[in-house]
Amino acid sequence: MDHRDQTRKRALSAFLVASARTGDRGAAARLIDLHAGRILAHATRLMGDREAARDIAQEAWVEILRGLRGLRDDHAFLPWALRITTRRVAREIRRRQVDRSLASAYAAEADKVTGETGPDAVDAARVRHAISRLPPDQAATIALFYLDDLTVTEVATALDVPMGTVKTRLMHARRKLRALLEGENNGQT
Repeated sequence: MDHRDQTRKRALSAFLVASARTGDRGAAARLIDLHAGRILAHATRLMGDREAARDIAQEAWVEILRGLRGLRDDHAFLPWALRITTRRVAREIRRRQVDRSLASAYAAEADKVTGETGPDAVDAARVRHAISRLPPDQAATIALFYLDDLTVTEVATALDVPMGTVKTRLMHARRKLRALLEGENNGQT
C-alpha cells in the first residue's frame, strides 16, 4: 500500500469514527469492516490462539464502540483500538492464569491426599522452593513461563512489560535457579 492509499485509509477511518460517534450504525459497521482484520491479527499474536482471539476481538469491538465518545483524536483510532484489544487479552490471560493456579492448587492438594512421594515429588518441591527464593519479578516471570506454561508474549502481556524484559528476567532467573539448585546438590553430597 503506497503513502496515498494509507492517507486515504486514515482519512476514511477518521470520518467513520466521527460518524459512528454520532450514532451512525452504518459508519460503525464500515469502521469494523475496515479494521477488523488488524484487531483480530493483533489479538491472535498476543494470545497465540485464534479461536480465543476471535472472542477477545468481539469483546474488544463492543468496548471500542462504547468508548468512541471518549476518543479525542479521530486519527488516533487504530492505536487506541489496539490498546483496548491488548488490555482485553491481558484480562483473558490473567483469568486463565487464575484458572491454572486453582487447578495447580487442587492438584497439589490431591497429591498430598494420595501421599505421592518419590524423587519427582522431592525434585518438584526443591524447584518450587528455589523459585520462592528468587526476586519477585523473576519468580513471577519464571512461574508464568514454566509452571503456568505461558508463552513469552503472554507473560509480557500478563506482567505488562516488554517481551525483551521477559527474556532478560528468564535468563537471570534460570542462572540463579541453577546456582541455587547446584548449591543444594553440593551441600548434600
